[in-house]
Amino acid sequence: MSKLAVIALGGNALLRDNQTGTIEEQEQNTTETLENIIFLLKEGFNIVISHGNGPQVGNIVMRNDAGEQMYSIPQMPLDVCVADSQGGIGYMIERALKNVLRKHKIDKNVLTLMTSVEVDPQDEAFSNPTKRIGKQVSQEEAEQLNASKGWVFKEEKKSKSGYRRVVPSPQPINIVNWEVIERNARQGTIVIAVGGGGIPVYVDEEGDIRPAEAVIDKDVASSLLANQIKADRFYILTDVPFVYANFGEPDQKVLEFLDASDTQKYLNEGTFGEGSMAPKIKAALQFVEGGGEMSVITESKKLEDKSFGTKITLNYDDLDLKKYQNI
Repeated sequence: MSKLAVIALGGNALLRDNQTGTIEEQEQNTTETLENIIFLLKEGFNIVISHGNGPQVGNIVMRNDAGEQMYSIPQMPLDVCVADSQGGIGYMIERALKNVLRKHKIDKNVLTLMTSVEVDPQDEAFSNPTKRIGKQVSQEEAEQLNASKGWVFKEEKKSKSGYRRVVPSPQPINIVNWEVIERNARQGTIVIAVGGGGIPVYVDEEGDIRPAEAVIDKDVASSLLANQIKADRFYILTDVPFVYANFGEPDQKVLEFLDASDTQKYLNEGTFGEGSMAPKIKAALQFVEGGGEMSVITESKKLEDKSFGTKITLNYDDLDLKKYQNI
């Protein structure tokens, strides 16, 4: 049986911080990123691709708000906005990937699947919104939107010059239709799923599926999917080539190889930023503790070069270092 890998594309794989977000920019970024996963196909892996939607879903919400104010068009709830972003981004990835496959003479079907993800309606995240969506706005704009819409904003820690909307980010408990994803992926189709962390839903007392006003962390949902479909590897693509201890500090240190116990120790010590790297580390750890062979966190352009990337396994002693390094 071919090995199976889940690849979670970070937001920078689609839209960079210094860009305005035009479709031309996003298509170019997407194509460049997808070029870097071709080696996995050539190594015999079947793959599932997930992606973020932080800037995009926030922009959709803002467009909805503008349409409501200017033209009295009813605003759609957050779950529908997530679904909109899944369809648009999934289409863009699918089209770009088909062109990249054709360039490399690889014959593969590509399927974009609208993916709902079940959450617990009693999750404490609903009373403590933390997930940032959309672009930065000024303090004045944030206050106006808070007053008119009840939206909650928090200051951006990096820039300290802007604010972003925060929404609930509950833990995913089940990927709806994960069997469909696994079946197609095992048969060789490249499946694009769990976009933006999935469309958040919950099951009510009657057993009906209901929408949840939230955004699910893409890496955590992707890790859950990887475990449910019994993937061998889980790749998280971000904007740095390694995970660092004390990132940005004079004593920062590359952490290239980690096992579960070391990873948990660093998490307990608060080594990783809660709003940046910590969720990715937790997702990677969840995957290997759930039976996965290895998680890799690295920059999208460094993925093929195995001398880059932080590799997380359940037991470091079982890892053949030469197998995962270009040495």
